[in-house]
Amino acid sequence: MRALPPPGGTGVMRPAQPRQNDTMDRFQGQLEHAVEAQPVARSDEVLELARVRRTELGLTYAGAVTPPEAWQLFQQQAATLIDVRTAPEFKFVGHVPGTANIEWHGKDEVPRTRFLQALREAAAPDSVVLLICRSGVRSHFAAGIAAAAGFERVYNVLEGFEGQIDTCKQRGKINGWRRAGLPWVQD
Repeated sequence: MRALPPPGGTGVMRPAQPRQNDTMDRFQGQLEHAVEAQPVARSDEVLELARVRRTELGLTYAGAVTPPEAWQLFQQQAATLIDVRTAPEFKFVGHVPGTANIEWHGKDEVPRTRFLQALREAAAPDSVVLLICRSGVRSHFAAGIAAAAGFERVYNVLEGFEGQIDTCKQRGKINGWRRAGLPWVQD
């Protein structure tokens, strides 16, 4: 993934040093190395970078953001953050404070219709919407369906809440929202 050059030297976007087993499995291995990004100064720069990722990853929705970028947009009230995991995951594994939970159950018509109806109640189709799940896979598919239903500014949060699974079959050790040290709560 590329990072946009910071304008005038403000706002730093830099790739992290590659780590062992740093291959991302989502999107069928299209990314060779995970890129961690430090938030840039302005939300429009974050969204521009997300659109660059759209092209690089061949996404059908507006783009993709890293967890730190999602937190920046959410803090600045430049986006609505929606967690698409199941209610038990949201409650017991933890979630970002202030997010809504709208479960994504796949592409079948009935759950898809329910998801889109709840999404329309939570956010306007022309607003910036960030979708997060456990690892960035469910939110990827949910973003595609949302975009096809008219959400023009829907973005996936790469790495998700728990991140990529490691060689020991555990999450939370390579990347993800919690690994980035971003705020979260547990019920």
